Amino acid sequence: MTDFPQDTTVFELATELGGVLHRLGWRVSTAESCTGGAIAAAITAVAGSSAWFDYGLVTYANEAKRQLLGVDGAVLESEGAVSEVVARQMVDGALRVSGADVAVAVTGIAGPGGGTEDKPVGTVWLGWGLASGWRHTHCYFFSGDRDEVRRQSVVAGLRELVLVCKNPPKPV
Repeated sequence: MTDFPQDTTVFELATELGGVLHRLGWRVSTAESCTGGAIAAAITAVAGSSAWFDYGLVTYANEAKRQLLGVDGAVLESEGAVSEVVARQMVDGALRVSGADVAVAVTGIAGPGGGTEDKPVGTVWLGWGLASGWRHTHCYFFSGDRDEVRRQSVVAGLRELVLVCKNPPKPV
């Protein structure tokens, strides 16, 4: 298994994120499913992260998404856990539970099984949000084995967090 916090790209992104968050005086939280807490692990691998990291919620099971993040059970049933609306509701929940300034959420199919024709292995929805109300989601179709899909998810999640924090969108 890949040790994501030791991955150079992941560590550099997490370090850059920490610097930006520190300058802004912001705190970050994560809500993760298919990455199993790897984004939070990458963030907390950076020395001093306690100054800007709040919560890391690993909600692998749908029931955990529902209970801990407030994801709508009917939406989980109709859209599935790997969907835009679930990623958005996970971000909402992470911000609500933690009171953080910024959050990232990830839900996907890392494989090797679990994919369907509509949602093949490598389908990953990421969501980002600010306490101001701004939200953004994006669907990725990553390739590679389970570790590589998870690694690419961590990199994409951190990369967008850095961009959002460097140039925060206007409040909603």
